[in-house]
Amino acid sequence: MANALHQTLRRVGALLGPGDLSQHIDIVRLRDGRSMTLRFVEPEDAAALQDYFHGLSVTSRYNRFLAAVGELPPSELEKTLHSGGNFFSILATLKSGDADLIIGEARYAFDPVAARLEFGLSIDDHLQGQGIGTVLLSNLQCRAIALGASTIFGDTLRSNDAMQALARKAGYTFAPLPSDWRLVRFEKSLDPTAEAPCAGWRAHGREMAVAVN
Repeated sequence: MANALHQTLRRVGALLGPGDLSQHIDIVRLRDGRSMTLRFVEPEDAAALQDYFHGLSVTSRYNRFLAAVGELPPSELEKTLHSGGNFFSILATLKSGDADLIIGEARYAFDPVAARLEFGLSIDDHLQGQGIGTVLLSNLQCRAIALGASTIFGDTLRSNDAMQALARKAGYTFAPLPSDWRLVRFEKSLDPTAEAPCAGWRAHGREMAVAVN
C-alpha cells in the first residue's frame, strides 16, 4: 500500500504544478459561528484523506462510494487527489488547535458541452446534522455556476435518507435511474448568469475548466 501511495503522489504531483490551485480557498461561516475552510485537495493530503475515509462509518462509506470499502484503493485515491481540467476534489476542514481536520469532502466533474456538473460528497459522521452539508452543497452550486453549468446533479442510494433530505431542502428534483434500480438521481437547474456567492470564482472558473484540455 505504501509503494502504491508513493506512486500515486508522484503521478498527481506531475499533474498539479506547485500553487496551481492552492490559492483558491473559500472560508465559510457555519451556523454555530465556526469558520470552515473549503479548498482543493493536494497530493500531500493523501494520508489524511485515507484516515478520514477510514474513520467514516460503514454506512457512510457505502453511501459515498455505492460499494462496501474500508479505504480508498490506490486508483480511487489518485482520482480523488487529482484536481484540474474538468475534474475537481475539495476538502472541508476545521481548525483544531494548530491542525486542520478534514470533516468532509466532495468531488465534482463538469461537462462543458452539456453544461452539467455532477458531484458526490461526504461529511464526518460525528458532525452530520450541523449544517455542514448545506454549506458544502451551496458552495458546490457556486462553483458550478462559475464554471458555466446550467444543471447540477448527483446520484445516491434510495436508502440514503440524509443525502436525499439535504438535496430536497436545497430544491433538487428526483427521478429514478433506469440503469441501476438501487439509485435515484437528484438535480437542480442553475442560472449561469446569476451572481455566485463566491464571486471570485467567476473570473477563473472557465479558465480552470479548459486549462488541461
